[in-house]
Amino acid sequence: MAARLIALTGATGFIGRHLLRSLSERGYRVRVLLRRPVEVPEGASSAVVGDLTRPMNMAAALAGVDAVVHSAGLAQTMSGTPEDDFRSSNTEATLRLAEAAARARVQRFVFLSSVRAQTGISAPGIVTETDSPAPTDAYGRSKLAAEEALAGTGLDWIALRPVLVYGAGVRGNIATLMRLARTTAPLPFGRLDARRSLVSVESLAEAVVTVLEAPDPLRRPLIVSEPEALSVAEMIGALRAGLGRSPGVIPVPAPLLALACRLAGREASYARLSSSLVARTDGLSALGWLPAASSREGLMRFARSQS
Repeated sequence: MAARLIALTGATGFIGRHLLRSLSERGYRVRVLLRRPVEVPEGASSAVVGDLTRPMNMAAALAGVDAVVHSAGLAQTMSGTPEDDFRSSNTEATLRLAEAAARARVQRFVFLSSVRAQTGISAPGIVTETDSPAPTDAYGRSKLAAEEALAGTGLDWIALRPVLVYGAGVRGNIATLMRLARTTAPLPFGRLDARRSLVSVESLAEAVVTVLEAPDPLRRPLIVSEPEALSVAEMIGALRAGLGRSPGVIPVPAPLLALACRLAGREASYARLSSSLVARTDGLSALGWLPAASSREGLMRFARSQS
């Protein structure tokens, strides 16, 4: 019996590259949908070129496809991006692809959404899938609108809402923490007790496989988060442990650190460091999903891979 054929978007991006390798290693055939003609990524069984932000006939791209994994889109790290651009790339392109998938009788549509479709950069309590979504920025609103559009297509759809993702090739906040961990200087984060949920790109790939193989229709969003939330000091400690070093974190009072960040024009960075976002993964756990490792072990592995 032929292996299932998966159509994957975003295969050249941070998450998409890992998904391509993971799906190929699991025995899936993967057809990558590329925006421009480039060399077919390693692990892909075939490729189709096209721009999801423009009307096009996707019939050939989706012919014979069993499931779509849609990881392409504008990331939240693209600061200064107009809301219309997020809507075009994250909402409208997702809907067009889903409509084409429905016409092609694709069995399942997996959308890489974000926890930001559900909440802002922080949350006072534990975020769960039963909470009413309340995104606070253009990125989160565009992801939630895409999920709502998927619900109207008649497809068996799943929106995975990962928390902060880390792994080889990551950018943004985790990349910044990695740069700090590489330094030999003591870091002033010992008094910051805010905690953040994380998920490795390997654990996220396991989540994609879990929903692809789920026997029953899903048609709902699912949070993706490793169980243990960590403080910034614990993240630095895990990264430095992976580099074979001690944590090197000192207890500077939070008001003093806040003042230093404000004087350095880093108020937004301090807001992230000092606020919590802890999420719980109920739906995926019920499906049998297990993370590839704990967040501490995952960060240590990530740091070792970068040394």
